[in-house]
Amino acid sequence: MKFTSQLAVAALASYATAASVDVNKRDTPLSVELTAAGNSQVKVTVKNNGAKALNLLSKGTFLDEQLPVEKVQMFAGGSTQVPFEGIKVRLLYSGLSTDDFVTLAAGESKELTVETAALHSLSEGGDFDVFANGAVPFAEEGSNELVGSYAYESNKLTMTIDGAQAATVTKALGKRTAVGSSCTGTKLSAVRTALSNCAKLASSAATAATAGTKLTTYFKTTSTSSTVAARLRAVSSDCGGTSAKTSTNCNDPYSGCASNVLAYTVPSANFITYCPIFFSDLPALASTCHGQDQATTALHEETHAPGVYSPGTQDLGYGYAAATALSSNSALNNADSYALYANAIYLKC
Repeated sequence: MKFTSQLAVAALASYATAASVDVNKRDTPLSVELTAAGNSQVKVTVKNNGAKALNLLSKGTFLDEQLPVEKVQMFAGGSTQVPFEGIKVRLLYSGLSTDDFVTLAAGESKELTVETAALHSLSEGGDFDVFANGAVPFAEEGSNELVGSYAYESNKLTMTIDGAQAATVTKALGKRTAVGSSCTGTKLSAVRTALSNCAKLASSAATAATAGTKLTTYFKTTSTSSTVAARLRAVSSDCGGTSAKTSTNCNDPYSGCASNVLAYTVPSANFITYCPIFFSDLPALASTCHGQDQATTALHEETHAPGVYSPGTQDLGYGYAAATALSSNSALNNADSYALYANAIYLKC
């Protein structure tokens, strides 16, 4: 069982690397405009430029105004990414409700304000380039079933931030309580089983990826086999290792276990929390293709941790329909693509 802690952060070399999301980019109806709204605050304006209403997932995405998830990326000195200090989540697909979505009518805009200092260390101040870049999952109008993702890419916003003022902003993630023996009893048993199964599934999937098995379905090409296999081997090692790169928790010290959140990762600390519905709503292993379970949820979260394999993944497409609609580059950076692939290899889908 792994309950060690190691702080690590994946820094990207340039904005070009961070902006590699290209899912449906040509056809995306979304435009995103960033403007300064204070010393370290950014106003994000999202507009639907399409001809029909959009039903966009807000829970766990850059549209989420409750959870401390990543909404913008920041770069200092033009190339050094400022570490993100929030969480990445995995949702229970079958539990999504209309409250987890935001609807934008054709031509409609939505504004939200992001306090960047709450999720980034900006106390040194100076000039920063800010971007909003990624993909947001969507469902058809009137439905809660995810069927794809729309890419978005904002303008570049350059801000000069007063470090002393930024340092007074309350962090979104406060000082966590001691992990200690937070996973006990049946939860301890379930997490141990999940990690053991994660190690086995990731190892088998790594072997399959090396051989090119089913890669075109989940990653659109076999040319990325070495990268897919390397990440999966790293996940297998961490899930099954005695000197893990991640720490494991069951008591939600960062208050990230909102409705439909199965688990979350704090990438800047390689810290993974399993939420109550991870234990109550998921089997240890799925018996149906592309079903969610505890093993692949652990695998999904492990891919988010840069200490396991750098850089950590993003959440660009949730579920089979959305994940398999991603481009090859986006799939390589999508946590659920690895979880779905491991499930498919295990069940011979």
